[in-house]
Amino acid sequence: MDIELILKNKIKMCLSLDIPVEEIEIEVPKNKEYGDFSSNIAMKLCKKLGKNPFDIACSIKDNIKDDLIEKVEVVKPGFINFFVDKTYLLDNIINIIKKDKDYGRNNIGNNKKINVEFVSVNPTGSIHLGHTRGACYGDSLCNILAFSGYDVTREYYINDAGGQMDNMAKSILERYKEVCGLEFKMEDNFYYGEDIKNIAIDLYNEYGDKLLNEDIEFFKKKGLSVFLGKIKKDLEDIDVKFDIWSSEKAIREKGLVEESLKKLENLGYTYNLDGAVYLKTSLFGDEKDRVIKKTDGSYTYFAPDIAYHMDKLNRGYDKLIDVLGSDHHGYVARLKAAVTMLGQDSNKLDVFLIQMVRAIKDGAEYKLSKRTGKSITLKDLVEDTSKDAVRYFFTSRSIDTMMDYDVDLALKKNNENPVYYVNYAHARICSILKDHEVKAEDGYKFETINSDSAYNVLVQLKEFEKVVEKSARNYEPHLITNYVYELASLFHSYYAKEKIVTDDVKYTNERLMLCKAVKITIYNALNLIGIKSPERM
Repeated sequence: MDIELILKNKIKMCLSLDIPVEEIEIEVPKNKEYGDFSSNIAMKLCKKLGKNPFDIACSIKDNIKDDLIEKVEVVKPGFINFFVDKTYLLDNIINIIKKDKDYGRNNIGNNKKINVEFVSVNPTGSIHLGHTRGACYGDSLCNILAFSGYDVTREYYINDAGGQMDNMAKSILERYKEVCGLEFKMEDNFYYGEDIKNIAIDLYNEYGDKLLNEDIEFFKKKGLSVFLGKIKKDLEDIDVKFDIWSSEKAIREKGLVEESLKKLENLGYTYNLDGAVYLKTSLFGDEKDRVIKKTDGSYTYFAPDIAYHMDKLNRGYDKLIDVLGSDHHGYVARLKAAVTMLGQDSNKLDVFLIQMVRAIKDGAEYKLSKRTGKSITLKDLVEDTSKDAVRYFFTSRSIDTMMDYDVDLALKKNNENPVYYVNYAHARICSILKDHEVKAEDGYKFETINSDSAYNVLVQLKEFEKVVEKSARNYEPHLITNYVYELASLFHSYYAKEKIVTDDVKYTNERLMLCKAVKITIYNALNLIGIKSPERM
């Protein structure tokens, strides 16, 4: 039963003006004194109806009728507050238990194919803070979309071609010469990290100086294998896996770059200027035209990206999502312009930018790992705190806001730590249920649950389906994280006020059913953001 939809339809029937049901807003007030549901429709329609919003609200109050509605109040300037029969909330307990791990699942995606490309760190180093946030966001979003009926593909784009790969390979070669005791030269644009040195040392330990005559491709393949292997391992440590690993090199070798650029040229979207080839992205909202081929004949980063997106679109996806770092803000308009030029709807592509992250310890920002002395990586965060802490904190805020990862808070084993607080709610319920059988039957009539603290939990349980749907529609995993924290908080409050197990069989069973419904919902919510639900703590 969707009580909100029922209220919207009842309000619509009371209006002299015919408006779409979806334009009627229904909210759940935080203060229960204002009812179970509230609507501001009277204020929205006062101009159209030429009436005072309070009078419109009173008219709706006088005419709305339904057995579910116990009471209607009007509050100036025109809010309509609905108090409803709690039976529908109690009946949801059985619904949750019956659906179990499917509670909250919906089909708004209708099996539409959606491709989410995220992380995509250049295979020349480790995964750092910003990439970690993108990994947690992207993977959680995929979980939520799949739970909402989308056919989801997780994709990682490997930038294994171009100048940065050449410089990585040359860096390994020069470090290898150094290990061999030969003269070497590290240029300004080479990679100076310890990882490069370690690869060179490993090669020497295995082959001695026998690789000095190998061409640069050998060192490129070796570096790619090592770095990509570490990236995959670090991502797997936070339960992030991909369906497809797309290769820029493969796209180039298939001739897709030339194919896409030829198509754009034939459509009249390119021009030559001072020996370079430009794309007319300014025709479609970009601030200026972009170079796709430089004067030396090499491609800019943008050229293979166009081919890559053409390839994804040709694979038949209904929607593409790119999750990029905040430093790519100038890339959005040009990518959408390229999609339009290729004859596709630019609305098929959504680009989300991950804002900056700071690591905080002892109240101050820190940027270097004690273990390596280098920039903090995903591996450092997991080792310093935990996988669940990383997943929870990095999905607790909207990605368009900057965030701090508080290591001290993530390590706390008390209610100050939100991960601990939510996990403890689940473990507490498991402890209650392990020695008691829960009897839940269709058509069961609840008779003993009537406290405000219990109803607060019931309302929150009912909201889960809507939160999942909203999270999927708006691509906002943080709604799930915030939801489950609030549910845990309400349950802890309820548990502190009301005894669960007594000698009264009916009283006890009804509360055990409520506890089980909370447990299921916490499990489902945490599962969507990639966090385990412990049974003991």
